[in-house]
Amino acid sequence: MSARESIIPVFVPHLGCPNDCVFCNQRRISGSLTPARPGDVTEAIERALAITPAGTRRQLAFYGGSFTAIPDAEQEALLGAAQPWLERGDIASIRLSTRPDAIDGAVLVRLRRYGVETVELGAQSMSDSVLALSGRGHTAQDVREASLAVKAAGFKLILQMMTGLPGSDDGTDIESAREIAALSPDGVRVYPTVIVKDTALCDLWRAGRYTEHTVEDAVRVCARIVPIFEAAGIPIIRLGLNPTEDLSGGDAVGGAYHPALGELVRSRIMRGKAEALLEGAEPGAELTLRVNPRLMSQLVGQHGANRKYLTEKFGLKRLKIVPDGAVEGVVMCEKA
Repeated sequence: MSARESIIPVFVPHLGCPNDCVFCNQRRISGSLTPARPGDVTEAIERALAITPAGTRRQLAFYGGSFTAIPDAEQEALLGAAQPWLERGDIASIRLSTRPDAIDGAVLVRLRRYGVETVELGAQSMSDSVLALSGRGHTAQDVREASLAVKAAGFKLILQMMTGLPGSDDGTDIESAREIAALSPDGVRVYPTVIVKDTALCDLWRAGRYTEHTVEDAVRVCARIVPIFEAAGIPIIRLGLNPTEDLSGGDAVGGAYHPALGELVRSRIMRGKAEALLEGAEPGAELTLRVNPRLMSQLVGQHGANRKYLTEKFGLKRLKIVPDGAVEGVVMCEKA
């Protein structure tokens, strides 16, 4: 979000979820132990009004759970609690997340009536076998139909996907990204699988029935997924779970949890571009890579990892990486 925009998060962990997905423990992921009630909505908005400057575009966001699968009366109570501030213009709109199979015409009419602007759908995968093994309870066709319905009704559409789910591999994850991009969402979130304490996935992993999707696995596959969305002009709103004290404190027991996962992925993408430029370099050569200053840290890599990797791979005597403001979004290679 920009400096003039602000999200007011309200968590409804597991509300409306008809089953437990193998990877999910929303209470540990969100750090919120109990689902919100109308009074919590009021409190969150009043708190936001007190700390955000005048002129800020504030958006109320219901995260966690499957909002449109909550009983109708509870949905309307939560949405209704925000209406006085929405009518006064203190908040500009509402966004929420839900399941693809919890969308229909009546649901969309209700959301429009209450000022919802953005609907996020948890697609997770476009492979039916992966969805089944993950306990999602919906199909890829549900994702397609719900996405089309949301867009046709005039809402902004955000799609969420995961990598490294049970039964998936790089190929199925990349194909899921292609299919999601083809649905033309207004944005995507990409969540490599994290093994969270007190989940069925954690039990499967400890029993040796699930192979951990490591940080390295996630970086490798996401470095191929990110360009798919970028080429389609689809913003990536989030890459990797948002770090929390609970996850960092031990609730994330394995998998692709890293507080700077997005930076690692973009650094890997830059490394690939540099490899293409250095292809055919003579062993023992001294070379220079020039890069736009805003991409400098991504090319160098954390603790100089990319520089070391490239130097060793191509057997270079020396590799200089220097900022060059004349280079726009590309890496240029020349002899030192």
